[in-house]
Amino acid sequence: MAAAEPTPDEIRGTALGGAPVPLSVLDLVTVGAGSTATEALGTAVKLSRLAESRGFHRYWVAEHHSMPGVASSSPAVILAHLAAHTGRIRLGSGGVMLPNHAPLVIAEQFGTLEAMAPGRVDLGLGRAPGTDGATAAALRRTDRLHEGADDFPQQLAELTRFLDDDFPDGHPYSRIHAVPGPVQATSPGGVQSPHRPPIWLLGSSGFSARLAGVLGLPFAFAHHFSAQNTIPALDLYRESFQPSEVLDAPYALIGVSALATDDEKEARRQVLAAALNMVRLRTGRPGLVPTPEEAESYPFSQLEQEFIDSWNANVIFGTSDEVRAGLDDLQKRTGADELMITANAHGGDVRLRSYELIADAYGLPKA
Repeated sequence: MAAAEPTPDEIRGTALGGAPVPLSVLDLVTVGAGSTATEALGTAVKLSRLAESRGFHRYWVAEHHSMPGVASSSPAVILAHLAAHTGRIRLGSGGVMLPNHAPLVIAEQFGTLEAMAPGRVDLGLGRAPGTDGATAAALRRTDRLHEGADDFPQQLAELTRFLDDDFPDGHPYSRIHAVPGPVQATSPGGVQSPHRPPIWLLGSSGFSARLAGVLGLPFAFAHHFSAQNTIPALDLYRESFQPSEVLDAPYALIGVSALATDDEKEARRQVLAAALNMVRLRTGRPGLVPTPEEAESYPFSQLEQEFIDSWNANVIFGTSDEVRAGLDDLQKRTGADELMITANAHGGDVRLRSYELIADAYGLPKA
């Protein structure tokens, strides 16, 4: 069934100003120390409207659980709210962690979103839990604990059938329908045809890269936390790619951690705070994103400092010109068809300013 997503050439044609490829936004809806989830979600609305007005191509939110500093546990709920506050920008999940959910539930949620914002919704899917093992068990309950990453292809096939409403006769689910189902889109010639949200596969290793290639689906790679695997995964995706009803040629997006500020020193302070937050997460102490002042006074151990240095080596930060140079270099090295930027910082105002500066650096249209 035809999806609403434009063709790769049409997407590439959306690159505005001096951007070599379309630029997009990945929002974790982060909550800083001294702030609240309500304020973080308010920032998400402001950021989605900013992204739309400045010509960013799409705006995705990512599913995480049991992390106090990340308020994006329910992507479909957030996307419905953002759809009510925007009118053009593509909205999607980056991603929904499919093993956590029954495929029918996801089909219903994203069918509803597509009915709310026809032609604007992306369904990005990941196979990791987006959390720790205990939380994953709480999400899936006892009768689904055996399901995991290895079951992902089967879950994906079932979800696709629900989205397309095309289980064959005799299948146990042939009389079950995800409602709302495929939206009837009207062409300029007055012909109606059904479409549903396009599926993207997300990954940080080769598994989803190969699967996306074999199925002829667009692929999004998490460069922002698995940079060492970026080029091997993209190569595998392109080598495995088989044309499909969705794509004639590979289309690869990469997630990039980038933060622009008005001066380079402030960028370093904000990036250090975000890195301290990651140290705590990786050591089983998740919390709110610390302030730059707390990060500057934190007594890092040698191992923690080594982690910080390694982590920040893959973050593009500095002035707007420095960030643009870093993004351009990364795009050339990877051949990515689209860059999806995530700005990790303590305060919402800092993140909003970062996207403004990046838009200015590329000469994107003014609001």
